[in-house]
Amino acid sequence: MRNKYARLIVDNKASKLDNLFTYIIGEDLKDIIEIGMRVLIPFGRGNKIIKGLVIAIVDEVDEKYKFKNIIDILDDKPIINKKLIDLGCWLKEKYMSTYLEAFQSILPPGDYKKVNSFIELIDVDYKPKSIEEEKITEYLKKKEIVLLKDFKEDLKLKNINKYIKKLESINVLKTTIDIKTSIKKKKQKWAKINGELDWEDIEQLVGNRAFKQLQISQYLYENNEKTLQNIMINQNTSLSTIRSLEKKQVIKIFERQINREAVKKEIDEYKKHKLNIEQNKVFNRIIEDVYNKNANKFLIHGITGSGKTEIYLQTVEEMIDKGLDSIILVPEISLTPQTIDRFIGRFGSNVAVLHSKLSQGERFDEWRKIKEGQVKIVVGARSAIFAPFKNLGLIVIDEEHESTYKSSQNPKYQTIEVAKKRIEIEGAVLILGTATPSLESYNEALNGEIKLLELSKRANTLSLPEVVLVDMREELKDGNKSILSQTLYEEIRNTLNSGKQTILFLNRRGFSSFVSCRNCGYVVKCESCEISMTYYKHIHKLRCHYCGETKNVPHICPECNSKYIKYFGAGTQQVEEMVKEYFPGADIRRMDSDSTKRKGSYEEILGDMKNGKIDILIGTQMISKGLDFENVSLVGVIAADTTLNLPDYRAPEKSFQLITQVAGRSGRGKEKGKVIVQTYDPDHYSIIHSKDQDYKGFFNSEIVLRKEFLYPPFINLINILIYGKNKFNVGKLSKEIYNIIGKEIYNIYEENYRNYIIGPNPAPIEKIKEKYRYQIILKLSDNELEAFKKLLKRVCIYNEYKLDMKDIKISIDINPVNIL
Repeated sequence: MRNKYARLIVDNKASKLDNLFTYIIGEDLKDIIEIGMRVLIPFGRGNKIIKGLVIAIVDEVDEKYKFKNIIDILDDKPIINKKLIDLGCWLKEKYMSTYLEAFQSILPPGDYKKVNSFIELIDVDYKPKSIEEEKITEYLKKKEIVLLKDFKEDLKLKNINKYIKKLESINVLKTTIDIKTSIKKKKQKWAKINGELDWEDIEQLVGNRAFKQLQISQYLYENNEKTLQNIMINQNTSLSTIRSLEKKQVIKIFERQINREAVKKEIDEYKKHKLNIEQNKVFNRIIEDVYNKNANKFLIHGITGSGKTEIYLQTVEEMIDKGLDSIILVPEISLTPQTIDRFIGRFGSNVAVLHSKLSQGERFDEWRKIKEGQVKIVVGARSAIFAPFKNLGLIVIDEEHESTYKSSQNPKYQTIEVAKKRIEIEGAVLILGTATPSLESYNEALNGEIKLLELSKRANTLSLPEVVLVDMREELKDGNKSILSQTLYEEIRNTLNSGKQTILFLNRRGFSSFVSCRNCGYVVKCESCEISMTYYKHIHKLRCHYCGETKNVPHICPECNSKYIKYFGAGTQQVEEMVKEYFPGADIRRMDSDSTKRKGSYEEILGDMKNGKIDILIGTQMISKGLDFENVSLVGVIAADTTLNLPDYRAPEKSFQLITQVAGRSGRGKEKGKVIVQTYDPDHYSIIHSKDQDYKGFFNSEIVLRKEFLYPPFINLINILIYGKNKFNVGKLSKEIYNIIGKEIYNIYEENYRNYIIGPNPAPIEKIKEKYRYQIILKLSDNELEAFKKLLKRVCIYNEYKLDMKDIKISIDINPVNIL
């Protein structure tokens, strides 16, 4: 009889072992083993027994060497399905990671080697059909729930896997997985109407005189199933009355396992809203295009407050009606609590939540609920794109422009690209939504690669807030050196007097300051790249992060000869202190990464803001999205230039997005809001277009510059980061890599090759944790990208050129969000 073979990945981080290993599938496992199961294998010369994951099963192999046999399977069913395995293999090739790195996000949370399979008997009344079945059921009656590994070792039955599979298929046994080595299940008693009794049957069984029992029966008849505790409280009854209904065979009382719940607070019901004309048009277009197979990728470009979330909710409802599952992604789960509240408020226990703030146990329980089909929806951050649904119908990526959708660890994936691949594999639908689309997504929409759908009005019919630009250069001329303009000061005072709330926004995401003239607004920029240069305090120089050019710090402004030129920046703490001095009677809070370190502090601040306890909320990007407070009538942007002058080609785009998003927090109630934007560069196209909430105007201005200076979406960037403790060795290796790659670049672009390879230069943050960092940046067309990825693998990963890489590491990022 011909052999079957399994191709496996093993849990070893050595680059030499980043391969698929082939093993023979023995006769006893042929009908049991499946792709996605973990197995025990003898590995290496010493035949050390380790765990592997089955990636493929084949009938023939080309290799001629002697193969070893798989010892046993560890799981009764696959821990990940074939479609997710296909996605993992694509992920490895797309982002140049190892198999282990690619599958880390797809496998159960935590260390997959520590995941254990458990087995339990669920039909205690089953009559065994053989001696083997009798041994299995009698053993499990004593143990309740036991490790599958211990179960096999204790019973030592031949072909035990076949018996397990058969008994599970007829619901006698149940296998499950957990990250513990033992389980003591917490259980809760529930009740439901027995079988398919109709109301006439129930009335007959209960009798007309048992009023309380009829009342309970009606409650369960209308609500399907409830916990006994819920019934006793809600119906003001006793356990004995409920037991009487069980004796009459009206209801069935059963036990259900209690999981570690990810969402511990009570969430109010979020009722379905009637869509307005514009929302309805967008919703119907999605449903019709999907039904007619005209499109499966959509970009909803809707202004802040236009009601995108309600469209998501009703599209998810359509998917549930079709028996399909939905993934809803938000940029950072803690920053978008209202999205979670709305989905759980609408769909209740049908929603799982996945994000990094959960404990490992909570995260695992949520993952398992998804895998076992207990829920139809997952709401989560970036990694939830890999949720193990079997019937995926929809992926929604809200605030699709956010940089947090790009992973910073291997594989350095862009979530939108992964989503596109997953809907291709699954035959599903993708919806991107935002008020400020990324240039890449909007460009794709204009090119017809994604269907563009627009919402130009707020759902509550109110107009967008009035945006006022304040030229801080004029404030300086008038003698105001404060970080608050006179206009913003007066508006805050008026807002406090009217009993309304204020949000003050200051983004301090930059790691160091740019140099700016407070008199004329001049910013020192690189002449070659049109990117602001960064001030390095330790060398007292300015440096361009893209081409490495350095300049001395000017003491007098080259434009207006003013002496008011220096590095720029004020933090949220400084703003908080100043505002407290100006408005001593107001309740002022700060929300940034420092003030929200304590667990629950973020939710506490939001709760106080919602309940009107806070008068002025000062914060960073944490307050720029996902917040919907009806009493906020004023938003102040302290320094629009902070983001605008970051050393990044995306700086104008990020600036436009942040100002537009934070402005959208104002006027979401019954009254029109106001936004004050303070800037030293009021004539910059990003500031002008954000004032008018004019995305199309901004896009048309920015896309021209992107094309001229060779930036995405017209080119692919690859950032090669070389880092280690010895600065000389890091620099030497960087030059050697540059020379090898540079030759290939020169062969393609000849005398223009320097436009397509930049470096090697010290990275913008030159030293982190005692490691020196150098970088090389490549600019490649789509046609050249794959060829250069192969070259980079040969040079940087497999080291075919025998370069000295001792104590030096290399990170490769394709289309990075930033290059800091």
